[in-house]
Amino acid sequence: MASVSLIRGADLVAAPWKNGGGVTREVAAFPAGATLDVFAWRVSVADVAQAGPFSRFAGIDRTLVLLSGARMLLVEAGGPHAVVHTLREPLDIARFEGETAIVAHPVDGPTRDFNLMVRRSSARADLTVWRSGAFDVQDADTLLLFCAHGPVDIELGVGVTHRLNALDTLRVDSPRGVSCRLRGEGAAVLAVRIHKLSADEVAVQS
Repeated sequence: MASVSLIRGADLVAAPWKNGGGVTREVAAFPAGATLDVFAWRVSVADVAQAGPFSRFAGIDRTLVLLSGARMLLVEAGGPHAVVHTLREPLDIARFEGETAIVAHPVDGPTRDFNLMVRRSSARADLTVWRSGAFDVQDADTLLLFCAHGPVDIELGVGVTHRLNALDTLRVDSPRGVSCRLRGEGAAVLAVRIHKLSADEVAVQS
């Protein structure tokens, strides 16, 4: 049976980045209370006020979504032909490996970003943007519904509705077969579906 918990954005606690170059607010992580060196997955919100390098995380796959701000460039180190991820407007998405040396360049002022980090030896995750409508979750161990633009009403199953404001998150563990309906004018939810790797899947990677 699905287990549901509501994480309020107002309760998130600010902490310095691993490299000291910015501020992040952890939304959720597994295992609970895991440090940056051992988490299987982690979701956070970061404020970027000036250009500077991102922290590097070996073995981690990263997904970053622009939440607010004019524009941001993520430049991968690599000489004159370096890859540049351009986030032009809110809800633009960049995906890259945690080992990659990335320098962030906010354009026309500070930005706020949603960060998904997954240890590739432990889990897989995908992130999509949901707006008003109905959605079914068939294959996930954990579903995170993060309100990027709100408010939004999220109905799980029949008759159970949760109101989320911007930066609130609805966490659903064991959500297989759960149906969701979103209602909200102009609302946008980042839906993160996380799949923990089985022992056999881990062995295949080795």
